[in-house]
Amino acid sequence: MPFPDIAPEIFSFELFGLTIALRWYALAFIAGLILGWRYILILIQKPRLWNTVPMDKKQVEDLLTWIVAGVIIGGRLGSVIFYSPAQYIANPIDILKIWEGGMSFHGGFAGVIAGVAIYGWRNKLPILSIGDAVAAAAPFGLFFGRIANYIKPELWGRPTDVAWGVSFPTPRAQTCPPDWVGECLRHPSQLYEAGLEGLVLGLIMAWVIWRKDWLKAPGRVIGLFLLGYGSARWFVEYFRQPDMQFTTPENPIGYIFSFAQTGVTMGQLLSLPMIVIGAYMIIKIRKKA
Repeated sequence: MPFPDIAPEIFSFELFGLTIALRWYALAFIAGLILGWRYILILIQKPRLWNTVPMDKKQVEDLLTWIVAGVIIGGRLGSVIFYSPAQYIANPIDILKIWEGGMSFHGGFAGVIAGVAIYGWRNKLPILSIGDAVAAAAPFGLFFGRIANYIKPELWGRPTDVAWGVSFPTPRAQTCPPDWVGECLRHPSQLYEAGLEGLVLGLIMAWVIWRKDWLKAPGRVIGLFLLGYGSARWFVEYFRQPDMQFTTPENPIGYIFSFAQTGVTMGQLLSLPMIVIGAYMIIKIRKKA
């Protein structure tokens, strides 16, 4: 399957000697936030979904600021700590250069948790119910973010000979193992994640919210998001090319731990606590309900 000829910039122009550009990445970030914000507004306008509606419209708008800050700060620090600590210890000023790339979902997720907790605590709001609303909206950002990963392109998959394998137009993506036969095609793992983490998880969460009244049991939707995202990410890691800093000629798959001719990647290692905590929250809250 040929890679679509899509420029990373939607448009650009010069203004006072500066280049102003709108990139697909930025548009995905904006679209995810706006749709997520609007979805939360719809949820809080339906009192029947809640035991007690946790926020009003103004508080949702204020919370959005904390979420944006959490995504940016947490995503950047997660990338630094989990994926390239040695590089940034040697060049700490590079931590601030977010325009050069390097964001971690798990770090951004931790940042959102911190933002929601701090905002809820400061305003004496029900933190678990706020978290449920944010978790319900998260698949919007995940879907558009993974599509942007595909367009860039980055975070592509492992070499494959399946009919839908993609020839990504970057030198590293076109470099397969020496024993590889034929054209170096790769799994479009970004699209796998967009489908699982965005569409499938989003639809499941919408079903339990609108049909099964899960928002009436605070924390249960958070648990479903943790379990759903963690499981989807764990599965897609079997098709996703690991980050370059974890691969060596002896360990081309980038396993952090290896056993019985298989192993665990960094993405799977970071997703495991999400799966365990998510399952625990669902079971625990169900028993209480």
